[in-house]
Amino acid sequence: MNGFMDIVRGRRSVRKYEPRPIPQEALDTVLEAVRWAPSWANTQCWEVVVVRDPERKRQLQETLPEKGNPARPAMVEAPVVLALCGRLRRSGYYKDQAVTKFGDWMLFDLGIACQNLCLAAHALGLGTVIVGLFDHDRARGVLKVPADCELVALIPLGYPANVGSAPRRREIAEFARSETF
Repeated sequence: MNGFMDIVRGRRSVRKYEPRPIPQEALDTVLEAVRWAPSWANTQCWEVVVVRDPERKRQLQETLPEKGNPARPAMVEAPVVLALCGRLRRSGYYKDQAVTKFGDWMLFDLGIACQNLCLAAHALGLGTVIVGLFDHDRARGVLKVPADCELVALIPLGYPANVGSAPRRREIAEFARSETF
């Protein structure tokens, strides 16, 4: 268990990447981690678009605000950008009806898949940053995402040029409660 917790504690949001390519075997391992993520009733509602083309990455970069998103340069520096999409009206549905208070459970399932992806990447010596601040409609056009899917996150993937220190984390006693809130 200690090795796993080292991976969890060691993962950082990486915004600067080395220009070296990612071996296909490493990319396949990261995608395999997504494949094995748990999901509502095993719906596996995720779809991943692997973007390597420099021009398409530049187009994706243009969907991020010029100010306010430090991940903007990473969209073209990283050798790969993974676009995490979710199929709508599958997760959290039974007989075409939402069965949870929160409706579509897709975001929850994609969060789990995203965590698997980032931890697997870190275990392989790769870095990631989960980008959510972008023009989703423009980016979905760049990637030709179909209407029954939602583009949720863009994740640059590559070898980190540098790794920052860990930000402060709340102590367990600050968020864990016993029996009631």
